[in-house]
Amino acid sequence: MANEKIKVHFDPDLIEIVVVQAANLLEAAIAAGVQINASCGGAGVCGTCKVIIEKGEVTGSRTEKLSETEYEQGFRMACRSSVVTDLTVHIPVESRLEKTASVRGSGELAAGGQQLDAEPEVLAAGWEFKPPLSKLFIELPPPTLDDNVSDLSRLLRGLKRQYHLENVAVDFGVVRKLAEVLRVGDWQVTVTTLVDESIAQSSGERKQTIINIEPGDTRGRHYSLAFDLGTTTVHGQLLDLNRGEVLALGIDYNRQLSCGEDVITRIAYCRRPGGQAKLQQLAVATINGIIEQVLVRTGVERKHIGHVVVAGNTTMLHLLFGLEPKYIRLAPYAPVASSIPRVKANDLGIELGEYVYLHALPSVASYVGADIVSGILGTGVYQSEKLTLFMDIGTNGELVVGNSDWLVAAACSAGPALEGGGIKHGMIAASGAIESFDLDPSSFEPAVETIGGARPKGICGSGLINTVAALLTAGVINQNGQFNLNLPTKRVRKGSDGGEYVLCWASETQIGRDIVLTEVDMDNLIRAKAAMYAGGRTLLQSVALGYSDLERVIIAGTFGSKINIEKAITIGLLPDLPRDKFIFAGNSSLLGARLTSFSAGMLDEGERVARMMTNLELSESAVFMENYVAALFLPHTNAAEFPSAGFPLSIESPFQEVQR
Repeated sequence: MANEKIKVHFDPDLIEIVVVQAANLLEAAIAAGVQINASCGGAGVCGTCKVIIEKGEVTGSRTEKLSETEYEQGFRMACRSSVVTDLTVHIPVESRLEKTASVRGSGELAAGGQQLDAEPEVLAAGWEFKPPLSKLFIELPPPTLDDNVSDLSRLLRGLKRQYHLENVAVDFGVVRKLAEVLRVGDWQVTVTTLVDESIAQSSGERKQTIINIEPGDTRGRHYSLAFDLGTTTVHGQLLDLNRGEVLALGIDYNRQLSCGEDVITRIAYCRRPGGQAKLQQLAVATINGIIEQVLVRTGVERKHIGHVVVAGNTTMLHLLFGLEPKYIRLAPYAPVASSIPRVKANDLGIELGEYVYLHALPSVASYVGADIVSGILGTGVYQSEKLTLFMDIGTNGELVVGNSDWLVAAACSAGPALEGGGIKHGMIAASGAIESFDLDPSSFEPAVETIGGARPKGICGSGLINTVAALLTAGVINQNGQFNLNLPTKRVRKGSDGGEYVLCWASETQIGRDIVLTEVDMDNLIRAKAAMYAGGRTLLQSVALGYSDLERVIIAGTFGSKINIEKAITIGLLPDLPRDKFIFAGNSSLLGARLTSFSAGMLDEGERVARMMTNLELSESAVFMENYVAALFLPHTNAAEFPSAGFPLSIESPFQEVQR
C-alpha cells in the first residue's frame, strides 16, 4: 500500500522517523535531521551516502558506487533506495557529517578596537566601536490628569529630553506591548534602538528605530550574533555589545550538505518539488543549532540577543532568505538582489525574539558574494595602498585584487577537492581527517597525523595538498599526477581508479578499509588548483599585472588558515612568491560580520566596498581557459613560474628526475 506508514530508525543517532512506503531513504534522513554526506545532492553519482541496512527491506539495485562485497554486506546508496518495510539503518563513519565541536572564541576586542582573530596588519583601521544596536535606560514621570499624553508620546518625549533623540521611528510591536511594559516597570524601562541601514540624504545621519522595550534596566545584558554562512560549514559568534567581546564561537556543518556539496548542485536541488523550501529550512536549522550551542555554553538568555549580522556567498544568502536562486547560474548571471533589505529573523524561522532584525552584508555578483565583501571589509584591503591579492580558497574560489584606489573581483568554480569533496576517501576537516603527511623517500612509508589525533577515517583538503606535494617531490607521482607503479613498495598499486597510494592500511583506520589516494583524486585536485591559480593570473592580467607585481597575498577562510604555503606552491596552487608576502587572515567573512555588529559605521563601509568592486566574469573568458589548461600540471606547464620548486623545464618524460 502506497500510503502505508513505515518506521525508519537511524543508528548511531538513535533517531526514528515515520514515512510513507516507497519514500526515498536519503530524503527520510534529511527530514529526520540525520546528517548524511551526499555530495551530489542525491543524483547517485558521488557514492558518499552509503548506509548499511541492518534490518528491513529497501528497493534499489546495486550501482557502480557499491562493490559486490559491499552490497552483500548490506550497504546501499541512500539516495537510490526506497523504503519497503520498517528499517534499522546504520550510518557508517565515513558517511556521517559529525558536528564540529564548539570552541571558546579567542579573539576579544576592547572598546579601543584591536585584534579580532586576523593578523593586526590585515585588520580594518579607523573604525569606531559604536554598535548599530543600542540599549537606553529611561525613567519617565507617570501620567497625571494634568499630563495625560499617550504612552508613546511620553516615551518619545523622554528620549528627547534624556538622550536628545528626535525623529525616531517605532516598530508596531513596541506600541502593542508599550502600555503593559511601562506599568510593569513602574515607568522605568530599557529601550532598544537600531540604526537604519542607510544615511538620510538630508541630514547626513541615520534614523533610529525603537525595536524593543523592556521593564527595568537591562543594559547590562546586551548581545548580538555574527554568522558566516558557508557552503560547507557555518560559523557563528555570540558578541557582547557592552564590552566588544566575542563570548563564544559555534561551528557546524551546513545541513544543506545532504542536498549537495556545492552551490550549483543546491541550485539544481531547488528545482525538485519543495526543494527550495527544504534548503531554506536546513540553513535556518543550522543557524538555530549554533545559537543553541553558544547560549548553552555562556548562559546568556535568548531574549537578550537583539541583532544578527550574516555574511555568505550569493547563493547561500538567496537560499537563507528564500529567494529564487536559479538565475545565479544562468547567463547573464543576475541574482535577485545584491543588497537584501533587513528582515526580522523569526520571519525566516530563526528562533529569536520577534523584534530581532537580521542584516546581510551586500554581494557584488552571482559568484562574488557578501562573504568576500565582508572579508575585504574586515581585513581593510580597501584601505591599504599595498597591491593585494585576496584569495578565499574553497569549492567556489573567490579572488580580489587591488588596493584603496580600486578593486577587481572574480570567482572560479574550483570544485570540492580542496575541501575533501570528490576524493575517494576525502572528508571535511574534522576529527579523524588526515591533515599532516610526510614520506620517507627511501622506503616510501608515510607518517600521517589526523585532526584530534583520532584514528584515520579520510583525508581533508589541507592534508590532500600536503600529501600530493610529498608524493610529487619523492617521485611517487609524476607531474601529470600519475603513479609510478614500478617503485619497490606495496603502498603503490593498481586499483579500480588506476594507480593509487595506500595512506593507511585497513587495520589502522576507523572505516575498516584501506585509505587510498587515487589517480582520479589527483585529477580532481589538479583541476581545482589549476582553477584557483588561473583565476588569480587572469584577474591580474585584466589589469595588466602579474603575480610578481603583488606586494602581499591574503589567504582567507578556515581552510586557508591550515594550508602549508611551501606545499601549496609545490603543487602550483599558490604563486611562487617570497613567503613573507603571504598572510593568513582566518575566517575573514566572520571578521567583517563581527565588525559590522560592533560598528554602525561599517554598514556604510560594507556598501562602499561592494561599490568599489568591478566583477570579472571568468566563465566567459577565453584567457581564463588558456591559463587553466596551462595550469593542469604539477606545478605548471611553465616550470619557470615556479623556480623554487626545482622541477626541470622539459615536460616530455612521464617520470622525470625530481629533487628530493
